Amino acid sequence: MVLLSCEKKVASTSENYAVVLKSVHDLEKLLKEEQYPLVSSHRGGDAEGFPENCIETFKRATTFGPSIVETDVAMTKDSVLVLMHDDRIDRTSTGKGFVKDYNYSELRSFVLKDFTGRKTAHKIPTLDEALIWGKEKVIYTLDVKRGVPYEKVVECIRKNTAEPYTAVITYNAGQARAFHTLAPDIWLSVSANGEEDILRLKKYKVSTDRIMAFVGITEPSAQTIAYMKNRRIPMILGTIGNLDKSARVNGDHLYYALFEKGINILSADRNGAAAQQALDFARDRGLTSEFIDTK
Repeated sequence: MVLLSCEKKVASTSENYAVVLKSVHDLEKLLKEEQYPLVSSHRGGDAEGFPENCIETFKRATTFGPSIVETDVAMTKDSVLVLMHDDRIDRTSTGKGFVKDYNYSELRSFVLKDFTGRKTAHKIPTLDEALIWGKEKVIYTLDVKRGVPYEKVVECIRKNTAEPYTAVITYNAGQARAFHTLAPDIWLSVSANGEEDILRLKKYKVSTDRIMAFVGITEPSAQTIAYMKNRRIPMILGTIGNLDKSARVNGDHLYYALFEKGINILSADRNGAAAQQALDFARDRGLTSEFIDTK
């Protein structure tokens, strides 16, 4: 394995980075001990010709840097788990109507559209396909849509032995408890912006040993950052929205400054720009990871 050196400049888009995790312990070490700066590509990223929630778009993300991929999980009429954000398929594909009203074989007749509405050659992928492709390449955070049973998601993760590189997103302590009860070994991304939220999780008997705290879409307070770091809880800050817009206007150094303040992970639509800053930050600090490879 070729480790990412602190002296290595950002790879060109002809190269790919891989996050190679063999066990849940590897994921814990990467996020808690090494605290290597990472970028989570929101729905895979944002570019013409590359639809959201599409494996080809995930591949593109790996050309920028070591990648976490945030993606959405919906379920078809015949109980196949697919990657789709909206309840309806109109916005992101050539089809119309609700995901839940189609069998998966019917969804395969449509192609995905990029954010401009342009058709591509890409089909709606299944969660199985995404997990198979992502092994030893990326980390996933799965946003499980309403109506999708957690049991089905756990089954899919187990079948693909994807526990080392998969976390499930939850938005409140009740959701966190429901998933944690089913699969306490699988990491969670939890909405938590300080001590009160973490104490609520503990009250709901959710272990904080394997959680990432999503601290919102505005810069958290120094107190929140210190609290999470003292408890070795990795933080995800969503730059999607205003922070991405600010970086576009005022300069990408905004992402670098957020890493300087102690944020571990940025969830960005502008994943290429954010990844450049993450790599620069790692280089400047002499940070490396035994789990990050360049191909």
